Amino acid sequence: MTPSPFGRGLDRPPLDGRALQAALVSAGGFWTDVVVTASTASTNADLAEAARAGAAEGTVHTTDHQIAGRGRLDRTWDSPEGSGIAVSVLLRPTDVDAARWVWLPLLVGLAVAATVEECGVEAGLKWPNDVEVDGRKIAGILLERVDTTLGPAAVVGVGLNVSMRAEERPVETATSLVLEDAAETDRTVVLRLLLRNLEALYRAWRGAGGDPSAGVRESYLRRCVSLGSRVSVAMPDGSTLEGRADDVDDLGRLVVDGTPVSAGDITHVRPADSGS
Repeated sequence: MTPSPFGRGLDRPPLDGRALQAALVSAGGFWTDVVVTASTASTNADLAEAARAGAAEGTVHTTDHQIAGRGRLDRTWDSPEGSGIAVSVLLRPTDVDAARWVWLPLLVGLAVAATVEECGVEAGLKWPNDVEVDGRKIAGILLERVDTTLGPAAVVGVGLNVSMRAEERPVETATSLVLEDAAETDRTVVLRLLLRNLEALYRAWRGAGGDPSAGVRESYLRRCVSLGSRVSVAMPDGSTLEGRADDVDDLGRLVVDGTPVSAGDITHVRPADSGS
């Protein structure tokens, strides 16, 4: 492992595992364990292994330094030690119809956006689940389905930039809570807020019954900055779809000029309300 050229710095204390356990884990509560490591290759990979070994729903894996984080479309990244939150949570919604699982990553995006706003920064969602601040990415989400002896599980990873400085950004279009002058930048506090927001949204979604979107869609539509934008979608088969993003349907698909898109990498060609 190559040390970060930036170092941890006095403004980047390690996560307080004891405080997180005390605040989140209780008898009968949703969060069942919080595992904090100094460094790891991937919290998603660690938690997927734990899930296959029988870890309970509500298990959390987080780290001060993730050195081989994974994102959508098999992208990887490394961020400076202590500069952000890298966390994965284990969900086991085995009583929920499989068709509704498509809403899980969008639901997590809502939880992250709500957390960013609790820290004093207005945020929006670029479909499907990138969290942005005025077009700059502050967080990303990756959901992976894992088959276990206890049934299918969802391992959801979140990467949220907290104290990343301008010179540390992997691209100019990235940002962080510090760069956006957030009121709260203590990673332990921010992670606690995130997990509490996620728990509330997940409980509501899981208990909502037959509606495929179970109330998530309405909240998502209010936060989705892709809607109304002219977009270019790089489709999984290598083709490109261009048009106006008009809606997110009941299955969580982005509707571009009447065509529903369930997977793809999108670029905003023009922002919302700028005309066609």
